[in-house]
Amino acid sequence: MLENDGADAVTTRSVALAAGVQAPAIYRLFGDKDGLLQAVAEYGFARYLAQKPPIDTGDDPVADLRAGWDLHVGFGLANPALFRLMHAAPPAAEARLSIDAGADVLRRRVQRIAHAGRLRVTETRAIDLIRAAGLGIVFTLIDQPEGERDYVLAELAWESICAVILTEPAQPADVGPTAAAVTLRAALPSLEGFSTAERALFRDWLDRAAEG
Repeated sequence: MLENDGADAVTTRSVALAAGVQAPAIYRLFGDKDGLLQAVAEYGFARYLAQKPPIDTGDDPVADLRAGWDLHVGFGLANPALFRLMHAAPPAAEARLSIDAGADVLRRRVQRIAHAGRLRVTETRAIDLIRAAGLGIVFTLIDQPEGERDYVLAELAWESICAVILTEPAQPADVGPTAAAVTLRAALPSLEGFSTAERALFRDWLDRAAEG
């Protein structure tokens, strides 16, 4: 119903009829229509998370990040009404778990790129840019008539992201100070021999260096 006719068509009466149950069962399980739609959004986030490619399976962290980008765009285009519902309002607590898990996957992918010395900006800035661009591209495409969608936009957006956040593969001697700071910042948790205060100060210095 959501995909065919939109959220307005998902009434408790229509859902109860399609499910072969009495309407009070919907209220008992979900509270009201909003509760039912929140459950649908939660299902969408869980389904999206289950489709994410595994981490640490390839030698190229940039290719792994690209696989995650392609999944994101593909999921949104394949499920436009569901995608819109998932991002239409603040998520319920249950959906928040899947959202946080998905955000952690993205964070770990970006961190792998930082460890490889390929990240030009801070991890936080890279993550924020990828998420903002990903949402914007999907919403732009699903707002276009299906037969007129400019799918090249997704490729151009990806290339723009790469130009902003990535450095070209280089020998250690060729790495600039900003990329070096980002790489060392990613490795900071594994460095030994620092007190808590020293580690916090070192992190602050690296963050400032990475910001340029």
